[in-house]
Amino acid sequence: MKPVTDADEVSATYGYSSELKRTMGSFQVFAVSFAFISVAVGIFGTYDDLLVNSGPVGIWTWPVALAGQLLVALVIAQFAARIPLSGSSYQWASRLANPRIGWGFGWLTFCYLITGLLAIDSAMASQCLMPLFGMSPDEGTARVITVVILVVQAILAIASTRLVAVLNSLAVGVELAIVVILVVALLVAAAVTGRGSVDNLVSRGVAEGSTNYFAFGGGLMAVMIVGLATLVGFDSAANMAEEARDPHRSVPRAIVGSVAAAGILGMLFLIALTVAIDDIAKVTEAGSPVAVIMRDQLGAPTERILLVAIAIAFFGGGMVTMTSCARTVFAMSRDGRFPGHRVMRRVSRRTQTPIAATILPLVIGVVTMIALPGDALIELITSGTLFPAITYGLIVVLYLAVRKRLDRKKGAFDLGRFELPVAVSALIWSVCAVTVLLAPAGTGVPLVIVAGLIAVGGLYFVFMVLFRRDVLDVEPGVADPMAGPNR
Repeated sequence: MKPVTDADEVSATYGYSSELKRTMGSFQVFAVSFAFISVAVGIFGTYDDLLVNSGPVGIWTWPVALAGQLLVALVIAQFAARIPLSGSSYQWASRLANPRIGWGFGWLTFCYLITGLLAIDSAMASQCLMPLFGMSPDEGTARVITVVILVVQAILAIASTRLVAVLNSLAVGVELAIVVILVVALLVAAAVTGRGSVDNLVSRGVAEGSTNYFAFGGGLMAVMIVGLATLVGFDSAANMAEEARDPHRSVPRAIVGSVAAAGILGMLFLIALTVAIDDIAKVTEAGSPVAVIMRDQLGAPTERILLVAIAIAFFGGGMVTMTSCARTVFAMSRDGRFPGHRVMRRVSRRTQTPIAATILPLVIGVVTMIALPGDALIELITSGTLFPAITYGLIVVLYLAVRKRLDRKKGAFDLGRFELPVAVSALIWSVCAVTVLLAPAGTGVPLVIVAGLIAVGGLYFVFMVLFRRDVLDVEPGVADPMAGPNR
């Protein structure tokens, strides 16, 4: 076994100079992954789908999603423990398979982070901030608010990684506290007032009698999106590895720990919400069922407190997503493998953050909000659920293909003799997850969008193959992409 390299020497070990500042401790690294997952945000945004498609009993699909995503997290943690670099899957595939495959992983990750960022911030504007301030639903207003959120997040992400970590840790602390408090308060209120029932946990609600409830793509399968759309983004900690202390240990633990913590907390929250439902039909018809349950059981002031807490969680998740996206762009650019790489690879000496790489997702977000019509924007956001499932599945395939070539680092995270059964199980789950997401009717347009975004990247890949082939012939960090006549 090789000893774990000191954090200050990790970048140099893989051929890079240390440009990013290592300021993140163990909890801050954990908070990065947990904030992206954000069970409060995920459940707030998908609980209505659960009630409509399967009824309250659909909450029991959550443990299935948790078990599957935890298997994937364990595989990703194996990679993160051995190659703790910004760019995560791009680096892993480039070094262990070949640079061309690695580029594909990097582009997929970039696409899923961009679509995820737009999903989080647009939902924060329309589902959280506008109701909080008593604004009537209006798509134009929601888009303006989304742009403002993107600008603020970009400013903070550029200013300091440490500032992002501190603010994100605060957001995670608030989310953890508010969800725990709400779980206890809802269960106590339901017991004291008698409004609510344990029988809700096995009720199909408005889906009772549905003819395709158990069918392929039917109600029960469709509700899996609650877990699959929420328990994602845990690999964000791997994208911040070059800014973490003791990354061989802290990053893998953050990846696995965030999924476990979010999964347990989310299950408790789902149970409390479901037990606290007084009138299933009324709550199902509501535009925001979680807020209605809060109002019925705890009063209107509690609903506003919930919206404030959810807003904080939304903002933290969006900020982490933007930062993680910027690190992916930076990682590919310093190897000369991203459009505009000469600009995107630059790191500010003052803030020690990649400014241009952070501005890019901001610009894409602003242009999208201005140019994309309403239905197209919704379909683009929906496509964001497919990207992580596809990416995770490919990472598992990569692991099974190269696992025998991975070094073992003393003291680093390691599954030992369990790695093969875990990886095989994770692959089976990944296939099931993609199938579940594609099964419901109406997924054709999101699938076309996914294919279109991949094709856009494919055009740049063809350009590199034709005119800059040398960039794809070497392992990342081997050569300076700024040098040479073709670069």
